[in-house]
Amino acid sequence: MKSYFALSATILLCISIPSAAHHSDAGYNRDSIVVLEAEVLRYVFRNPHVTVFVQAKEENGEMVEWEIETGSTPIMQRSGWTADLLSPGEKIIVRAHPERAGRMRAILNTLETADGQLWSQIEKDAEATESASSLGGVWKGVASTSLNRQFREIDLTQAAMDAKASYDPIADDPNNQCITNPPPFLNSSGNYLTGIEILEDRVILRNEFLDMVRTVYMDGRQHPENAERTLQGHSIGHWEEDVLVVDTVLLADFPSGNGNGVPSGAQKHVVERFSLSEDGTRAIVDVMVEDPEFLLEPVVASTEMMYVPHLQLYQYGCTVQ
Repeated sequence: MKSYFALSATILLCISIPSAAHHSDAGYNRDSIVVLEAEVLRYVFRNPHVTVFVQAKEENGEMVEWEIETGSTPIMQRSGWTADLLSPGEKIIVRAHPERAGRMRAILNTLETADGQLWSQIEKDAEATESASSLGGVWKGVASTSLNRQFREIDLTQAAMDAKASYDPIADDPNNQCITNPPPFLNSSGNYLTGIEILEDRVILRNEFLDMVRTVYMDGRQHPENAERTLQGHSIGHWEEDVLVVDTVLLADFPSGNGNGVPSGAQKHVVERFSLSEDGTRAIVDVMVEDPEFLLEPVVASTEMMYVPHLQLYQYGCTVQ
């Protein structure tokens, strides 16, 4: 679904204000914000980002085009946005964090419509409404237990440190080319829902982000030898009472497969243990990742997902921009 508008705007001021994290926001300056008094001209409601284009008047009177990035369509839909939220000619005020590189790009903080209503990207932990009796169902990562945050403190090899130092969070991010992340990070996403489907001979793990699907074979097979390496790898699993144990190898190289800017390689091995909390409101995922090419020692971490049966997974449908 696509709608097209744009903004013509006047820059009013710059102030400091915090904002929620975004999967590709490392290239934006979260310590400053531009405020644009705007008129809607073009608005693009599609993935990987819902985008608003603006034409802003500088102090010298020159009109300069800005590109305002927001979240993906699943995030923005749950934040109340729709493809027809904005109309051509509508007066709005945009507050956004500018790009560090100095280009006329920014990531949205808030958007105020003429009726005074404030629109933003809502990223908060879901509240428990029901208890699950099994791991099957819809889950939402608890942001405070994010694996990405935990992986910031890991010990890296020299090869990993060199790669991280040269990593460009905008130009080198595979997500911007509609390429999803490898295990285990999507389990802890606070923005995108995870679906777990338990079948007799396999478990299907889904995540909204870039329509990720991972099959865990539960029929007793072993990992194949010399098979093709893929983004999601080859996963086999078994039950230890009520705990789902997933073992994954044969993962393709990925420039940020062990955290932001930290690559992963052919030796990466992931073990995930999925279990229910005592009250059934959360799934606990204990993780072990080893990748000796880039990690000095195996990383052990844990993340949690809230049971959210009242929510549904949206199709991502990414389009390379």
